[in-house]
Amino acid sequence: MNPVPLVPITPYAAMLARIHAAAFAPLHRWDARAMQALIDMPGVLTVLAPEELDGEASGFIMARMIGDEAEILTFAVDPVCQRRGIGRDLLARCVRQAASAGVVSVFLEVARDNAGALGLYHAAGFAPVGLRRNYYPDGTDACVMQLRI
Repeated sequence: MNPVPLVPITPYAAMLARIHAAAFAPLHRWDARAMQALIDMPGVLTVLAPEELDGEASGFIMARMIGDEAEILTFAVDPVCQRRGIGRDLLARCVRQAASAGVVSVFLEVARDNAGALGLYHAAGFAPVGLRRNYYPDGTDACVMQLRI
């Protein structure tokens, strides 16, 4: 039996995983291997915050574009840098880049109890379009939101 080859983890994927680990609770964190899998996936857009923390980006957003739709896969800003407009800027830049690629609708799931993220998405024009019960590993429901560009 041949072993399944492991995809090498790039420093870029490791950086994204470190930011994600700082921003999310343990059950919600994605490791470097998960980040690398997303990076390698066709149609994935990654936008980095220009602000740096210890020589690395302070945040990022990843979206997958398929046809005229996009889905925000993950979005994280290091807690030390939150409440400075970095997340708002990342989201706006991601939407602009997706729109320039022909996207007309952006979807995402957000924890129903994440008031900060819900406020950010509402302010950016996202509207709730559904609910996924027990979506997250800890049993939290996810609010499905959509932005029509």
